[in-house]
Amino acid sequence: MNSSVQPNPFNDLAPLQLVTAYGGQCLLNWHAGQFSEVKVADLKPELPVLLCFGRDFSWQLLNTLAQALALPSGSYTLSQSKPHPALPAALRLHLPLTYQPTPALLSRLALDHDCQLVYLAQQPTLRKPGLLLMDMDSTAIEIECIDEIAALAGVGEQVAAITARAMNGELDFAQSLLARVKALAGAPESVLTAVLQTLPLMPGLTELVQQLRQHQWQLAIASGGFTYFTEALQQRLGLSATFANQLEIVDGKLTGRVLGNIVDAKRKAEVVSELAQRYQIAPSQTVAIGDGANDLPMLAEAALGVAFHAKPKVQAAAKAAITTGSLLQLLYLLDCP
Repeated sequence: MNSSVQPNPFNDLAPLQLVTAYGGQCLLNWHAGQFSEVKVADLKPELPVLLCFGRDFSWQLLNTLAQALALPSGSYTLSQSKPHPALPAALRLHLPLTYQPTPALLSRLALDHDCQLVYLAQQPTLRKPGLLLMDMDSTAIEIECIDEIAALAGVGEQVAAITARAMNGELDFAQSLLARVKALAGAPESVLTAVLQTLPLMPGLTELVQQLRQHQWQLAIASGGFTYFTEALQQRLGLSATFANQLEIVDGKLTGRVLGNIVDAKRKAEVVSELAQRYQIAPSQTVAIGDGANDLPMLAEAALGVAFHAKPKVQAAAKAAITTGSLLQLLYLLDCP
């Protein structure tokens, strides 16, 4: 009788190490509150999937999450995803078709365990042309442009208070925009130039744009901000299109007025289908990402709407949420070759 102790992979290898040792995916048994009995997974795993990223995942943490999610007993495929060299590998737990966790539960678990958890029932792919439509302020860039302009113009506190109420959905966006722009009347155009010269791109934006463009995706911005900045980003990043509000400037000074129709939540949502038709992109290949209440219709219109560093109301309503980390993490949510 062989009395030697057989190695236990669940003791010796972390989840990601085990998946790697099994060639990128393995089959686990979930029973009595823990994963066990690892096997080779021969078939390509299917959707839906729970994406787990943003930290190192131990078996203890995975078991804790599975218990909190009340996963039914059975076999589960665990695979990995590393869509870009700058991103650490993520875990993908493939779920039964009949099981769907609530966004509120995932949000609470992610917050409690300092990680990112995203449930996907469908997944746009980089193997076909697609569309990414981004909000600008606090999504493509790290700041709210109008707040920075207002600070330089000496009306920062007044405008910031209106901005916060608008982004929380407490004020009609069009009315709040006009009120904020009116407060800028008389400010020199140089304040716009100063903000543009130090415009901080969201970490991961440049790499994300490069990756998607390599796969024939169209990228655009739809913003309740201003064309002065969106057009500069279009040139800098090689975006396909931008939609934003145009500030009126006369004799080198802001007049406090907006020219033309306002780009509001309704218009941002319209842009999704408009650009998909223009570039002959399948509706299932549309992705939108934003952080504010005025992004919700746009996120709902896209096949995959992602709340990014968003307010709780937006996270709760979006199909998916990325609460911390870089914009490049959006690649985890796509089917990458």
